[in-house]
Amino acid sequence: MPELQLLRLDHACALLRFERENRAYFAASVPDRGDDFFAEFDARLGALLVEQEAGVCFFHVVVDDEGEVLGRVNLLDVTAGSAELGYRIAERAAGRGLATASVREVCRLASRAYGLTSLTARTTVDNAGSRAVLARTGFEVTSEIQLAGRPGLGFVRNL
Repeated sequence: MPELQLLRLDHACALLRFERENRAYFAASVPDRGDDFFAEFDARLGALLVEQEAGVCFFHVVVDDEGEVLGRVNLLDVTAGSAELGYRIAERAAGRGLATASVREVCRLASRAYGLTSLTARTTVDNAGSRAVLARTGFEVTSEIQLAGRPGLGFVRNL
């Protein structure tokens, strides 16, 4: 059964594998991370863990029974009781409710463990799967935006 875990250094190999295996899949719906992300992965992971330790962000991985990463669900830019939600689920795990369950769990953590009162999120208009996850987990559309030059929507959820 998949488990949501706070990102740790020992997730590094499985997380890098997840990002590499799903790069093309993710790029179809969200801006690509670029080659530098992979070339500088270890340094970037270290920087993320420093941000997490400072309480600026909370990074989570969804891990299967074998320790493989099936997804990421992150809370970014924690400020004044709010944070931005971001998530991605592996292609092989998509369509089974994992994103919805993981986002629900992070919403609970955001309120109970991190003391947040609201979350924001963004997605492109053509990302029907992400829009459905946000709707199922209580997010409401607040604005029309541009994401990497594509039409998008902004969302909010009060916790």
